[in-house]
Amino acid sequence: MDTVDAERRLPERTRERLRNRVTRTGERDDLEVTAPYTGERVGAVPLCTADDVKTAVERARAAGAAWAERPVEQRAAILQSVADEMLDDRAGLLDTVQLETGKARFDALEELLDVVLNADYYARKGPGYLAAEERTGGLPLVTTATEYHDPVGVVGLIEPWNYPLTLAISDLLPALLAGNGVVLKPAEATPFTALRAVELLDRAGVPTDLVQVVTGRGETLGEPLIEGIDHLTFTGSTATGRIVAGLAGQQLVDASLELGGKNPAVVLEDADIADAARGIARGAFANAGQLCISFERVFVDQRIYDDFREALVRATERLDVGASFDFEPDVGSLIAQHQLETVQAHVADARERGATVETGGQRREDVGPLCYEPTVLTGLPADADAAREETFGPVLSVTPVAGSEEAIARANDTDYGLHASVWTDDTERGRRVARQIEAGSVSVNDGYLGMWASTDAPMGGVGDSGIGRRHGRQGIEKYTETQTVTTQRGPPLAPVDGVPKRWIGRAAQAGVEALRWWRRHRPGGP
Repeated sequence: MDTVDAERRLPERTRERLRNRVTRTGERDDLEVTAPYTGERVGAVPLCTADDVKTAVERARAAGAAWAERPVEQRAAILQSVADEMLDDRAGLLDTVQLETGKARFDALEELLDVVLNADYYARKGPGYLAAEERTGGLPLVTTATEYHDPVGVVGLIEPWNYPLTLAISDLLPALLAGNGVVLKPAEATPFTALRAVELLDRAGVPTDLVQVVTGRGETLGEPLIEGIDHLTFTGSTATGRIVAGLAGQQLVDASLELGGKNPAVVLEDADIADAARGIARGAFANAGQLCISFERVFVDQRIYDDFREALVRATERLDVGASFDFEPDVGSLIAQHQLETVQAHVADARERGATVETGGQRREDVGPLCYEPTVLTGLPADADAAREETFGPVLSVTPVAGSEEAIARANDTDYGLHASVWTDDTERGRRVARQIEAGSVSVNDGYLGMWASTDAPMGGVGDSGIGRRHGRQGIEKYTETQTVTTQRGPPLAPVDGVPKRWIGRAAQAGVEALRWWRRHRPGGP
């Protein structure tokens, strides 16, 4: 297997160059970064302050004013160059992502490809979403209405450690195309990934001051960031999301938040058992389960429960846990000690409550200090921690149900609503069941990759899983202020001197009734 070797993966000269990309107004204490695979030191970045955040916002705002004046086609061309730069530096990017997160290389590749897909999508489709659009005026032939989309100003991004490349850069790209400046605050555990990606933005032609990066602790930087920006994008836990949303509300700053999940998979009696087992195993244990849209609960029709359970255990046991920089391991490391402790506590609680560990359930210190086996639980009580709380690790429970109605009810028995999947041989039936699951996205006969790669379709959560959407038209329009301009032909719509208002009122009512009749009966329908 390819070894870790932090110096080889991220040489000292590269670390220093990236460190210098951080916005700061003076010398700062350091924040140490360690490699989950081994616990060795990767490097250090500055612990930025509130003053640094203020400077970053000011620089991004000044650069954004000039950037917004560029034709949108020029901005789109730079996004295509971003995709090219990401692909050209793919080996270095994948190494950096793995070094900081401990994830398997295929999981890191998913991040890279997501950024490329988003850059290409918004470069092609974004200019059309930002174009002025004619709307129906209040009075046909008299009133015209035009909708415009202007940049909000400065977008703040507070991004997590689990997908530090895709969640930073894929969220950032539509904000740039819309004409905004950006201030990015990456997670404490994964700053070098964000800095390396932002350096590639510089190479692609994004003005250097347009994207500012502040590194450090969220409790220090979050509030001053929200105070200075015009839109906030946050990805993280529901508990922190509530705090962030409260701060944004105090400032009347619009926010989009993708938060936690307790995502269900529903396996109907006509599903292909082998395909469902393989797909759910991938959907549950990708990135060692540290994925907001990964599965933690499976509800299986009791008529195929035994066969499915056996197939899922076999699929899970085929997964190789490893800590290397080649493509051999399927499952990598957890990110930190606190994450490992949560996984261990949830499995211990499940055992104490009578659940059976069908496979897994053990720490793998022989592989790495934070590695844990993919784990399948059965007989999990509904009040167990692993049944109610987000584990955010490689733990999956499987429960038999009497049929689709019970499966839907169990799937919806949560405060979360981020992602789900339905497995069936009848795709139309799958869609009908999917429409009854309370989640922002539902995949039929797939884990999550098809949904995640559908950049033209909005993605986000309901309930405690957040507000707002990424991807598609909504993913760029949220970074704009909408202005409507109406024009009136002839005299203004106002009372005429000398004409009784009751006559004007009758005429207005008759006009509205005539307009309604015409809209119902005109060629082509309403």
